Amino acid sequence: MNNFGRNLLFWLAVGVTLAFLFNVFQGGKTATTGGMSGETLAYSDFMADAGGGRISDVTIKGQEITGHYSADGRAFRVLVPNNENVVDRLATTGVRITAEKDDSGKVSLMGVLLSWFPMLLLIGVWIFFMRQMQGKGGGGAMGFGKSRARMLTEAHGRITFDDVAGIEEAKTELEEIVEFLKDPQKFQRLGGKIPKGALLVGPPGTGKTLIARAVAGEANVPFFTISGSDFVEMFVGVGASRVRDMFEQAKKNAPCIIFIDEIDAVGRHRGAGLGGGNDEREQTLNQLLVEMDGFEASEGVILIAATNRPDVLDPALLRPGRFDRQVVVPLPDVNGRDKILSVHMKKVPLAKNVQSMVIARGTPGFSGADLANLVNEAALLAARRGKRVVGMEEFEDAKDKVMMGTERRSMAMSDKEKNLTAYHEAGHAILAIHEPESDPIHKATIIPRGRALGMVMRLPEGDRLSVAYDKLKADLVVAMGGRVAEELIFGKEKVTTGASSDIRFATDMARRMVTEWGFNENLGPLHYGANQEEVFLGHSVTQSKNMSEQTASVIDAEVRKIVEVAYKRAHDKLTEHLDQLHTLAKALLEYETLSGEEIKAVLRGEAIIRDTGPDETDDRPHSSVPTGGDIDLGSIKPQGA
Repeated sequence: MNNFGRNLLFWLAVGVTLAFLFNVFQGGKTATTGGMSGETLAYSDFMADAGGGRISDVTIKGQEITGHYSADGRAFRVLVPNNENVVDRLATTGVRITAEKDDSGKVSLMGVLLSWFPMLLLIGVWIFFMRQMQGKGGGGAMGFGKSRARMLTEAHGRITFDDVAGIEEAKTELEEIVEFLKDPQKFQRLGGKIPKGALLVGPPGTGKTLIARAVAGEANVPFFTISGSDFVEMFVGVGASRVRDMFEQAKKNAPCIIFIDEIDAVGRHRGAGLGGGNDEREQTLNQLLVEMDGFEASEGVILIAATNRPDVLDPALLRPGRFDRQVVVPLPDVNGRDKILSVHMKKVPLAKNVQSMVIARGTPGFSGADLANLVNEAALLAARRGKRVVGMEEFEDAKDKVMMGTERRSMAMSDKEKNLTAYHEAGHAILAIHEPESDPIHKATIIPRGRALGMVMRLPEGDRLSVAYDKLKADLVVAMGGRVAEELIFGKEKVTTGASSDIRFATDMARRMVTEWGFNENLGPLHYGANQEEVFLGHSVTQSKNMSEQTASVIDAEVRKIVEVAYKRAHDKLTEHLDQLHTLAKALLEYETLSGEEIKAVLRGEAIIRDTGPDETDDRPHSSVPTGGDIDLGSIKPQGA
């Protein structure tokens, strides 16, 4: 039961108790009056009525007398003064007299409870709120210094290395830690010491947290997990106290693993920035350094941390004895993507025509999280279409959605805009085909996706770790294809803003060719970094100037020269193949979306034959699946805005 439910039950119990005691108190008051109601007589009137024979009976209880009139049976009550011998005086009147025992002078248990109840209630409420303030996990006002690390014993949902795919090198690095946790004497006999910490470095979504849980699952030891931001508070010293408490808990459960996610939140370089360091964060980092490798070593406690910003971490945190190993968890290659897809596809019913390797080849640079999202999107799409299994068509559509954005078919576009968009995208596609170093076309569409009115998606033929100079020049020519096609068909006066993203892409690439990659003869193989600026108290402050004004002017001139050369080549190529430009634009207007193979068929003058979708029992891959090789998302250049 959650805290809200417990609080609600507590206050309901308090309300019921108060209502019960109120009823008891009211009942006690009624009992003291003998359960009778009637008028209150003056003592002299009572004695006059008794002497006149108008009273039939009385009941005497202490100084209170209750009775009834003989004529109509009306009830009354009288309080008798002290030192009055009422019994002797009534005996002469013939009134029937009854006596009851008077307990008004005794102290009853109920009376004590009623008198002490308010104080007891206040004490109970105070104890309740104090316990709430000192709640579990250090989340209360009295528990600032308690660690917020959660211990997972993996009793349910245990993760092992079998659940982790696509990062074999990282798994191999961490297997030694697992072996040490299982059999530490094996290493200690030879004087070996296991690394105290392992830093998992890699882009977001590559499986750093998953592989840390797999280490704990394989070793079958307690696993403490916490985020780096959980240490930092507005009060100085709280983070350091939480670090101490976390390691104390870990020592009690040793051997165990502590996993700190996003450690860069607390492990940043000390004293960095114009405004100085943050005292709270730096004290937390200092305490973490001491706990990892100080006078009192933490035996049997292995710290695993994850970050995608290792460049900002303090050097003292990365030295041997603390984080001895940096395990790189990269984006998976084509084989890794195939294995990751196989793991996630086990959870969904698949059609016989689904081939994970084909999908892996068409998803360059996808991380493990991206691939899991791709499988989920395909399953949702199949459910919306009313299918019982997920087929290759759903995976292809899900891949296009993830890579190019959701189709905006409801967007109203005029015929003029569609015509212009078709020629714009056809310009990109024609140049991509006639530039030998360009990546093959995966798909071209004039259906708005995301923020673009149309798009030409190109996928490289293999996993690429570097890019050649010829490839960069070809990408610049293809980027200019949209603007050049608009000028050739509609004239310079009718050119639109649709090429804004192409121009930005070309300018940025040309500048990097000149200033970072050394692809310019006039400036040579030198690195010309931009001026370093930082914001201090709302103002931009220039730290250093890495180039002279004359050099900056030369860079601007060379960047413009590179882009203009690409523009001229694009103009010449499209002028030479103007008939193909018209043919492809008309095909895009008719079919709206064309695959790479269909574009080649259109340019060869062949008719496009489309099937209605593969049968769920068909083992053949879908005809629109590209046959391109392994590719890297970092080199994907969607063209067309």
